[in-house]
Amino acid sequence: MTSKSTAHKAQSQTATLDAIKLLTDDHKEVHALFQKYQKLVEQRANGGERQPLAEQICTMLTVHAALEEEIFYPAARKAEVQSDLLDEAEVEHDSVSALIAQIRDMQPNDALYDAKVIVLGEYVDHHVKEEQDEMFPQCRKSSIDLIALGRELAARKRALVAEMTEGLQVVH
Repeated sequence: MTSKSTAHKAQSQTATLDAIKLLTDDHKEVHALFQKYQKLVEQRANGGERQPLAEQICTMLTVHAALEEEIFYPAARKAEVQSDLLDEAEVEHDSVSALIAQIRDMQPNDALYDAKVIVLGEYVDHHVKEEQDEMFPQCRKSSIDLIALGRELAARKRALVAEMTEGLQVVH
């Protein structure tokens, strides 16, 4: 292996451990799942196709919110990132959690099921835009060790995903 490819591999491994990259990758993944869900709705797919995808979205968002609330936001507060951004993000998480609970209490053919999943996607898109445009740049400029924080987030994510997806069918 050449030193150039070794350096690239090391850089690539480091990049995957950066906290903001980890969270941004989650944002991209869940956005793609919402797009896939929207296509299923447009194709009038049956509930047996839509519900596992909706559940995957809900699980992913629950894990992601836990990572931010337990680890990322406290680190951002400690680094004195603008507190009103963090406050708004936590309130947005409450709204997302409430919609997730409603979706999980419903059947895919219930009235408003698809609307709730779609609105959840809209809430998440709004939340992601604020994080990526406002909060994350402040975090990059702060004293946060994003590599160490990324490792902590990755470890917690693995634990949460294992805990939450036992027996859950994952849609690809």
